[in-house]
Amino acid sequence: MAVDEAVAAQPRRRRGPGPRFGLILVAVLALLFGVPWATLFWSGNAWPAPAVIAGTLVFVLAAAAFPVLMFRGHGRHDDRCARIADTTLGVLWVLFVWSLLGQAAGAVLALAGVADPVRSRLVTASVVVVSLVLLVWGHVEAMRVSRVRRVDVTLPRLGRGLDGLRVVLITDTHYGPIDRSRWSRGVVEVVNSLRPDIVAHTGDIADGEVPQRIAQASPLGDVRAELARVYVTGNHEYMSGAQGWVEYMSSLGWEALHNRHLVVSRGGDSLVVAGVDDRTAAGSGVPGHHADHEAALAGADPDLPVLLLAHQPQQISGAVAHGIDLQLSGHTHGGQMWPFHYLVRIDQPVLQGLSRHSERTQLYTSRGTGFWGPPFRIFAPSEITLLTLRSAS
Repeated sequence: MAVDEAVAAQPRRRRGPGPRFGLILVAVLALLFGVPWATLFWSGNAWPAPAVIAGTLVFVLAAAAFPVLMFRGHGRHDDRCARIADTTLGVLWVLFVWSLLGQAAGAVLALAGVADPVRSRLVTASVVVVSLVLLVWGHVEAMRVSRVRRVDVTLPRLGRGLDGLRVVLITDTHYGPIDRSRWSRGVVEVVNSLRPDIVAHTGDIADGEVPQRIAQASPLGDVRAELARVYVTGNHEYMSGAQGWVEYMSSLGWEALHNRHLVVSRGGDSLVVAGVDDRTAAGSGVPGHHADHEAALAGADPDLPVLLLAHQPQQISGAVAHGIDLQLSGHTHGGQMWPFHYLVRIDQPVLQGLSRHSERTQLYTSRGTGFWGPPFRIFAPSEITLLTLRSAS
């Protein structure tokens, strides 16, 4: 285990949220609710007083109810409250973003000589129409079975017998408050139609523990692969009974790569398929869980190429340090709802796609197969990834 991993393996002392967190939360909610309210009802629209009062009441009641619904939904596992809270969050995000853009457009109209209330009403109408279109389209994108994204990856150390190896990557299925059992079966059908040699799931299976989400997760047992079905934990497993998910995936016939590896062979050549726990595992308090590349590779032939499963792109530094050929990750969702991807990039080195991080090490980051929380995907489509591995020769 590397020094940084040994330090990370020490469980962190859990502390409750302090006053600073409370102030930040209040400020964020004030912005999310306040900016759309001001754009729609206050800023120069000159709506009749009853309309302003009614709109204000709706926003005030929603702002008061939102934290309660979020706490009951995700803190006490009330799926109905979670669905309402998550949908509200998605609607607010879109209204907030397009209200800001609308205010900028309003400033341009003012410079062009367009006066209120016409100017503000044009802005309001534009914000409402654009938001509605994006929310409807984004919901359809989130709920549909993911499209297949095909990528060829050349690994110079891959033997010729493994040239053309088909690896199907699914990740971030996030089975949650919305029952997506039918969607789950659809994903499995697509995966099987690709005739994979290896199927990999790089974590965030569900928001909830196994008994809550078993109906949605059970179709994963029908996934077929010629050589291996492999899985690693994501950060959401450590909020949802990580060990239970490791054991459940094993019961479905998947190899849970809990800091370990296996070797697959074809045509006289072999590939090490390894996996490490998510980077948040060390601080989760779950016994025996932490990212440990050395344990994952213990006993592996150093001359063989290595395919590594690690939930977060940020774990690529460990892959580079241990000479990994290709790391598969998810976690980012491609940003899920534009322009949230700018915030994701603050925390992660890559948003999506194939990237190189050393002379040997490459990283493929999936936009995710499902979605988290708000049932919307805006300018960040989901994917089932078919990676075809190619040898240099």
